[in-house]
Amino acid sequence: MLEQMGIAAKAASYKLALLSSREKNRVLEKIADYLEAQSQEILLANEQDLLEARRNGLSEAMLDRLALNPKRLKGIADDVRQVCKLADPVGQVIDGGLLDSGLRIERRRVPLGVIGVIYEARPNVTVDVASLCLKTGNAAILRGGKETWRTNAATVKVIQQALEECGLPAGAVQAIESPERELVNQMLRMDKYIDMLIPRGGAGLHKLCREQSTIPVITGGIGVCHIVVDESAEIEPALKVIVNAKTQRPSTCNTVETLLVHQDIAATFLPALSKQMAESGVTLHADEQALALLKSGPAKVEAVKAEQYDDEFLSLDLNVKIVADLDAAIDHIRQHGTQHSDAILTRTLRNADRFINEVDSSAVYVNASTRFTDGGQFGLGAEVAVSTQKLHARGPMGLEALTTYKWIGFGDNTVRA
Repeated sequence: MLEQMGIAAKAASYKLALLSSREKNRVLEKIADYLEAQSQEILLANEQDLLEARRNGLSEAMLDRLALNPKRLKGIADDVRQVCKLADPVGQVIDGGLLDSGLRIERRRVPLGVIGVIYEARPNVTVDVASLCLKTGNAAILRGGKETWRTNAATVKVIQQALEECGLPAGAVQAIESPERELVNQMLRMDKYIDMLIPRGGAGLHKLCREQSTIPVITGGIGVCHIVVDESAEIEPALKVIVNAKTQRPSTCNTVETLLVHQDIAATFLPALSKQMAESGVTLHADEQALALLKSGPAKVEAVKAEQYDDEFLSLDLNVKIVADLDAAIDHIRQHGTQHSDAILTRTLRNADRFINEVDSSAVYVNASTRFTDGGQFGLGAEVAVSTQKLHARGPMGLEALTTYKWIGFGDNTVRA
C-alpha cells in the first residue's frame, strides 16, 4: 500500500512543480470552498472520533486538540484562503550574478518534492499541511494519529475531490488511514519517495523518527516554554501576559509551562499571581521557596516534582520557581527548555538584550506572550510545524521552509578555462 502511495505522490509532485501561482491558488480556493460546502461530512466523522476518544479515556487537553466545530472548520478554510494571498516562493531568485568566466549564475527556489508528515490529534494539520505543500508545488503523504483517522480520511477525500476538479491527481495529497503502528515504521524508510519528514507529536514520536528514519527529519513542536519575571517587571502587565500565555489555549506547544520569578520581586509578585491564577483556574507547582509564599494564597498549589520541569503539561498547570538572578533563569532554560519559545518580562533594556542574545530558542520574546509562535501570527499563513532545530528551517515553518533551491548557470557556449 505505501509503495503505491509513494509512487503516486512522486508522480504528482512532478506535475505540481510545473504549476503557476495562479493555478495553485485556484486549487486552494476550490479546497476552501469544498471544506465549507461539505463540512457536515467532516464534522460527522469528527464526532465519531471524539466519541471513541472519550471511551478510550483521552484527556481533556487531547480532546480539545481533536475537536472540530463549524467555527473551527470555517477558520481552517479561511486559513487556506489566506495562503492564496501569500507570495509564492517557488521560482524566486535568491541571489546570483555574472562570474568572471562569463557564466551568469543564480540560485532559484524550487519545491522539495514529497513531504511526509506524522502527527497526532490535530485535524487542522491535515489542511494546513496540504495547503502549504500545494502552494509550494509539493505532494504530501499524511499519517495522522489513530484518534483522528475518520476526520483525516473525510478531510483528505474533500481535498482530493477539489484536486481532481482542477485536473490534478488525487495522489498530490494522500493520507494513511490505517492506525497500524507498523505503517509508521515503513513510512520512515520511504526515502525513495519522500524527500522530507516532519513529525508533529510527543517526545516519543520525535525520538522514533530521529533514530529510525532514513529520510531527513525536521524536529520540533515540543514546547517546554518559559517566562522570566525579572526584578523590574510591572506586576499587572506581567500577570496579563502570563494569563494569556497559560490559558488562551493550554493544549498548544507554545503555552508557557514554567514561570521563573526573580527573588527580589517574589514576595510582592507571587501573592498577586496566586489571586490571578485562582481566578483563571490554574494549578501551581512550586519550588520550596515559592511554595512558602504561595501556600496561603487562593490558588491551588503543590510542590513541584523535578520531572515536571522537563514535560509539557498541556493543561491549566504551571510551574513556579524563584531564581536568584537572570543568570540562574537562563541556566534553568538551558537545562530544561526545548528551544521552542521563551519570554522575559522586564523594564530593563540590559536584561532584555541579554535574554535575546543568550537564550537559544527558535522564538524569544520581550514583554509578550509565548502564544505568538504560530505561522498565522507571524504572517506566514498556516504553518506546517514549528522547528526547534537549526538546520534548514527554524521556528514556525511557512512556505519558504518547504522549498529548497537549485543553482542555474546561463552561458554562451561557455567553457571552463
